[in-house]
Amino acid sequence: MEAAGEDCCESGPGYATPLLAMSGPREKLIYVTALYTGTGTAKPDYVATVDVEPSSTTYSSVIHRLPMPFLDDELHHSGWNSCSSCYGDRACERRYIILPSLLSGRIYIVDTKTNPREPFLHKFVEPAEVLEKTGLAYPHQPHCLASGDILVSCLGDEDGNAKGSGFLLLDSEFNIKGRWDKDGHSPLFGYDFWYQPRHKTMISTSWGAPAAFTKGFDPKDVSDGLYGRHLHVYSWPEGELKQILDLGDTGLVPLEIRFLHNPDKAMGYVGCALSSTIVRFFKKDDETWSHEVAISVEPLKVENWILPEMGGVITDFLISLDDRFLYFSNWFHGDIRQYNIEDPENPVLTGQLYVGGLVQKGSDVFALGEDGKTFQFDVPKIKGQRLRGGPQMFQLSLDGKRLYVTNSLFSVWDRQFYPELVEKGSHMLQIDVDTDKGGLSINPDFFVDFGSEPDGPALAHEMRYPGGDCTSDIWV
Repeated sequence: MEAAGEDCCESGPGYATPLLAMSGPREKLIYVTALYTGTGTAKPDYVATVDVEPSSTTYSSVIHRLPMPFLDDELHHSGWNSCSSCYGDRACERRYIILPSLLSGRIYIVDTKTNPREPFLHKFVEPAEVLEKTGLAYPHQPHCLASGDILVSCLGDEDGNAKGSGFLLLDSEFNIKGRWDKDGHSPLFGYDFWYQPRHKTMISTSWGAPAAFTKGFDPKDVSDGLYGRHLHVYSWPEGELKQILDLGDTGLVPLEIRFLHNPDKAMGYVGCALSSTIVRFFKKDDETWSHEVAISVEPLKVENWILPEMGGVITDFLISLDDRFLYFSNWFHGDIRQYNIEDPENPVLTGQLYVGGLVQKGSDVFALGEDGKTFQFDVPKIKGQRLRGGPQMFQLSLDGKRLYVTNSLFSVWDRQFYPELVEKGSHMLQIDVDTDKGGLSINPDFFVDFGSEPDGPALAHEMRYPGGDCTSDIWV
């Protein structure tokens, strides 16, 4: 996909509406964060450029690697310097991808416009400067704003305490402007966020205290209050914390959050990892916000595992640009699900596909059926390769017909739950989507093996197209 800046003489970046974005050009390239942090390989994390054009001779392969200048960053989530929120400003262009490093705290700025096939490092923001000016550390999720500024969620203070979480504001030149959240209005925990200007609202989610999750997952940390279960409702763009929604035991560890793309709609969903639920949030007639469980994934009774029951662990989800379908990954169970959400209060399962997981055939873990018999899930081999780990990060094509999937969550947790992933590396898949009746099928011709990278097996995480996508663009 060419950068949307091709229209720049008439408008800003992106598209006027989500539905117009669906008719944008097909993706040709995709940028993937790839990690050596936590793998034992003393190499820097990098941005992999993957060719996704079927007619290309280098289709389904990494065609360029941009290593960062430092070790032990843990590149994680990413965003753009400008997106469809800036569509009305012809002075803006989608040129730079913003790459916060979850562990080191460094924020990289990568130029993807000069040569989309060979992006290069433009500059970086040092963690010491962020800490000195804002007290924030552990940067996670960036979003571009209609003002030209960039907002980055940060998950804690220098010592990994969640009480130090908040939001970093950068200007269009990536200089630190300060904190976005007003003094005394920090979230209980930080992670993801999404803003909806027509409803003057931003809502953020809750992972946990960095001092806890950076050491691996310990269930005791949940009972000790080191993980979140709250949504934080802020006034937009003022940054005042107006409401805290306690999701309770059915909303433990809410991670990714997505409003519906239609900017007139005052509702959305959040994926809750530990409770394996999709929670719908919505604005009520009195202008306050509420929530309800929309989808629940039943735990599996299992043998040969650390616990007698295994939750699905919903780690990522997204919504198609026409707000018709919702997709999520069960990182433990190993399946990808597609739901029709045209009736947003009553999602309907329309597709399910197993592409890994802890209970796939050939593993040591067995699930117990209601009849008392054990079973495992059939997982196809792709290009002769057994699928490792479980499905994790998603990206959907603009037209909604192709879902790209990687399988690394966080290097420490990868090593804890999927050691084979760290030893043999990640992979990237492409799922074909039936957007008429619903349904998912794996593309047997697409397999990017990050286990065969030149510097050794790497962990693949988030993905972005040069022209924007349904998880980064916001309409105002």
